[in-house]
Amino acid sequence: MTPTQILPSDSTSDGRLLKAALDSVAQGFAVFDAARTLQVWNGRFFELLDLPEDLRRRGIALADLFRPLVERGDFGPGEPEETLAREVERLFQPPEPAHFHLVPGGRVVERLLAPMAVGGFVVTLSDATERRQSELRLMESEERYALASAGANDGLWDWNLSTNRLYFSSRWKRMLAVPEDEIGDEPSEWLDRVHADDIERLSALLESHLTGTTPHFECEHRIRRGVDDYVWVLARGLAVRDGLGRATRFAGSLTDVTDRKYQEAQAVHDALHDPLTQLSNRALFLDRVAQSLARARRSGMGRFAVLCLDLDRFKLVNDSLGHRQGDELLAAVGRRLVEIVGSGETVARLGGDEFAILVDEVAGPVEARALAERLLADLGKPIAVDGRSLVVTGSVGLALFDQVYERPEDMMRDAELAMYRAKALGKARAELFHPSLHSHAVHLLTLENDLRHAIGRNELQLFFQPIIFLKTGRIAGFEALVRWRHPRRGLLGPVEFITLAEETGMIGQIGAWVLEEACRRLRDWQKRYPSDPQLTVSVNLSIRQFNQIDLVTEIVETLARSGWRGGRLKLELTETALMQNATRAAHILRQLKAADIDVSLDDFGTGYSSLSYLHALPFDTLKIDKSFVAGMAERSKLEIVRAILLLAHNLKMDVVAEGVETIEQLAQLRALDCEYAQGYLFAPPLDAEAAEKLLSENRKW
Repeated sequence: MTPTQILPSDSTSDGRLLKAALDSVAQGFAVFDAARTLQVWNGRFFELLDLPEDLRRRGIALADLFRPLVERGDFGPGEPEETLAREVERLFQPPEPAHFHLVPGGRVVERLLAPMAVGGFVVTLSDATERRQSELRLMESEERYALASAGANDGLWDWNLSTNRLYFSSRWKRMLAVPEDEIGDEPSEWLDRVHADDIERLSALLESHLTGTTPHFECEHRIRRGVDDYVWVLARGLAVRDGLGRATRFAGSLTDVTDRKYQEAQAVHDALHDPLTQLSNRALFLDRVAQSLARARRSGMGRFAVLCLDLDRFKLVNDSLGHRQGDELLAAVGRRLVEIVGSGETVARLGGDEFAILVDEVAGPVEARALAERLLADLGKPIAVDGRSLVVTGSVGLALFDQVYERPEDMMRDAELAMYRAKALGKARAELFHPSLHSHAVHLLTLENDLRHAIGRNELQLFFQPIIFLKTGRIAGFEALVRWRHPRRGLLGPVEFITLAEETGMIGQIGAWVLEEACRRLRDWQKRYPSDPQLTVSVNLSIRQFNQIDLVTEIVETLARSGWRGGRLKLELTETALMQNATRAAHILRQLKAADIDVSLDDFGTGYSSLSYLHALPFDTLKIDKSFVAGMAERSKLEIVRAILLLAHNLKMDVVAEGVETIEQLAQLRALDCEYAQGYLFAPPLDAEAAEKLLSENRKW
């Protein structure tokens, strides 16, 4: 058989059958004889190579058939004849088949050469465009993964669950300071490095995700870096599952979150600690007390104590040395308290100059008080602040655990109540809480709430005690005194609520009401009971009122509203109010004098420094304290009254003697040339109706 006869002719039935079969397949097919001329083909062969129709003829040489491909550049650069000859010789060397690609029109064609035993060869063409594109996409994806893995800040891991082997990226190894060649692919390389306190939680989360309980895996844990250092990492991953939902592969990342964890820990620390002293703050202290309460209730026999400490006269340090030195002192006190009670106890700064201490294992009241006494003794040792040696004292309140306490706030409240009691008893001492303190505190709280509504409910009432001009024996004016007609407790004197009003800041509102009501009432009496000189009214000013910035303006406006003439108003001040700031006091008194308002010094003789400032302050009147008037039967007290009168007259001041109760006292005061007197001899404080009746009688004493 000659080479040209290896296949049946197209004109025969066998040839037509073969051609129909070849045209039905998806591949291109062509047969070349030993002389490399085309003998058999199908249409798909020419379609895939994008060859012109006129080349579809038997006997065409391989070189002529491929020439359009060479001219299109599908084989690359070079002379067409040389390129064709080179490619043909390289690609069609029998007997080995060859795979290569042509790219006509952007299409990828795979060509397979198979030699025939009778000579010649068969060329099969397949459209590999989609497969090639998929391969390229996969290659690009793998390149991107490799680049991402190399450039990512996270360490990547890939766990083949079928083989139980783990791939760790280079970044993963660097994060843990592990040399590249010193870590294998066992899961233990990861799990054995996890902190002992975290491994159980990590294992549980891994198991939960791999079994499908959770949709994704995420766990923050500590992992060993190097030999003995640990870092915080965030591990995240996702499992790949087969058709039955079984995890076959598990991949994810490891992120170093050490800095964030430290920042979070610092934020928590800052939220629970005092920034100045670094001691526990009130929130953390209450939490520690709550824990102690829970332990004591569980055991049924635990004993512990809460101590509240407030520094005495700390404001003086701030006012004299400045706030910076005050802060240094507070920090030093905090350190000393920790030294005294030991690092095992909780010491807190509650705010300002108030501290608290939680002491466990206290046997009872005797041991608790002994601890407080030792605390105060050690605290009283000199503390160096900014080159100065300062001695501070404190007032301590103690509350001991018993089964009554349900909340830490209740125990803190009782310790603070005991501390306030210690301050009230003279400071620099310790007091143990007693239930009566709580009852008293509840009483004060109720009283405070009632007092806040007293003005609006018209429960406050002015009483007036007459002041007698001793030369005529007639009423020269009144001292206005506030009373509170309580709806349940009846009429209350100022001793029962004025101090509370000062502590709560309500004294300003009450004082303004007293001043306006007194001026209104006396203005009416002046019109109805004219006298020469006109009636005066004396109104007391508290320390808090005297320290108001707008005091003078408020008084002047009140006088204007009432139509009162300033010259008949007398404001009474105590030495305590004046001596808090003598320079400011002098300035205010001068402003009051400029407004034609008289000023009286109340309770003169009871202060320790009266004579040192009396000459420098523009007073109009001195009021002799009733303790001296009551003792005038004694020669020494009589001489004191005589000296006060002489001093006042030399300074051009009037004198009012308070607390006059007997005819003998009245006679002595007249003999000493005292101008005015008031007391129960003439009348007690009277309500407005009784005072007006007294005026109408025009009585003479």
